[in-house]
Amino acid sequence: MNDAFIYLDHAAATPLDPKVLTVMEPYFSDAFYNPSSPYSPAVAVRRHYENAKHTLAQAIGAKPDELVITAGATESINLAFGSVTGHVVTANIEHHAVLAAAGLHDHTIIASDGRGFVSADSVKQAITDQTQLVSIALANNELGTIQPIRDIAGVIKNEREARLERGDMTPIYLHTDASQGVGQIDINVARLGIDMLTLNAAKIYGPKQVGLLWAAPRVRITPQIVGGGQEHGLRSGTENVAGTIGFAKALSLASEHRNFESSRLAELRDQLQTALTTAFPEAVVSGHPKHRLSGHLHISFPGIDAERIVFALENRKVLVATGSACAANKGTRSHVLTAIGLSPEIADGSLRLTLGHLSTKENTVKAAHIIVEEITREYARTAK
Repeated sequence: MNDAFIYLDHAAATPLDPKVLTVMEPYFSDAFYNPSSPYSPAVAVRRHYENAKHTLAQAIGAKPDELVITAGATESINLAFGSVTGHVVTANIEHHAVLAAAGLHDHTIIASDGRGFVSADSVKQAITDQTQLVSIALANNELGTIQPIRDIAGVIKNEREARLERGDMTPIYLHTDASQGVGQIDINVARLGIDMLTLNAAKIYGPKQVGLLWAAPRVRITPQIVGGGQEHGLRSGTENVAGTIGFAKALSLASEHRNFESSRLAELRDQLQTALTTAFPEAVVSGHPKHRLSGHLHISFPGIDAERIVFALENRKVLVATGSACAANKGTRSHVLTAIGLSPEIADGSLRLTLGHLSTKENTVKAAHIIVEEITREYARTAK
């Protein structure tokens, strides 16, 4: 990352941690062998790969053979949805990958409240006798709102038990995409009470295009990629050894430093929020005020064109987002902001500021000063 820039878009992408790069490098050169080959150097690579899966599994309280390594979170989500054929339930603020996967099934989209919070009761009401999958993200990628996954898991458990009592063998599973929450929230599959979990290495200073799907033993995964039978036949193709080893290191570091980093980012986020809302009392902060990722600040300036602000800030070496990278790339208004009921005037003036490893007290204070200057300048321009 160029030191000249102040980076406030960690939710979109994170730089590769140097410690992660170090453990990956041998597998691009000396240890390049195919882990399915029979000779000893390849067998050693296979052992290193399996050790990395063990590390990943241990970090989330799972077993290695319950993991499927994927090419990022989107493939993981599609694999999860492909495990069922019946009705699915998800929320209107979910990532495009989840909404698109749900669209391939008979589905119900439930509404969040104005804070981006999805209640367990709303999930319960949406479940039918044909429902086989509920998918709710652990934390929303734009607002940072943390969802009550344990409560939702309780709803799924009760529904499963009720079906068994009446002799209905229709399965029902709970999937959560924890890509945005990992590193800031405790991720343990047993404590969450879930059946499937998606993680993404690129959100925790690991390599891009590497993710995983964890599935409980009761879930029957249907392969979407067939071939040589790798990953227990669930995801064929030569294993991404370097990526998986880097993922394992990134997740280990994220777990080790989670408490400290979460506290540090919350302090910086609160300072940034105070600076901006003090300068602009009319600003609207979205997301749940208590249950929110420590590094997320979603703030709207009514009447401002946020896209103009993004370019103005880039010219002053501050990088921010208007919403998710997917929506920004399409030049469309975020579906999340529409879903929580923000008016166009407020939604179009929204910035998503996400802090991370590159954030310091000094550059956060500097960024706040620059943002205030640019918003003030834009208000003055539109008042003419």
